[in-house]
Amino acid sequence: MKHYSKITGSTLPVMEDVDAAAYLEDFSVSEDLEKPITCGLFRLEKGNSLTYTYTYHEMKLVIDGEFRISDETGTEVLATTGDLLYFPKGSTITFSTSDYGLGFFCGQRGEGEA
Repeated sequence: MKHYSKITGSTLPVMEDVDAAAYLEDFSVSEDLEKPITCGLFRLEKGNSLTYTYTYHEMKLVIDGEFRISDETGTEVLATTGDLLYFPKGSTITFSTSDYGLGFFCGQRGEGEA
């Protein structure tokens, strides 16, 4: 067992090579090299949207604030605290927010592969 105390209070590093106020940190990675699982926090602040194509499956739980999320099919939702989202491998997702959003993610990928 590993315990990570109070991760929601962490200062997240800025995501490089994106034109948005976006922050992400991988906090824990499984030891399964064939099917790794990585979890952490993603934060987006008001401003430019962020579009991301998933090369792995991911679940995201909104733990604070809200995200306006749309996919390549035109489906759009306003995800608020307590909402859970599933992004299948190959999905192209656009995130935006009117203020900020904080999400806990769990993805089927290795550390730093986002």
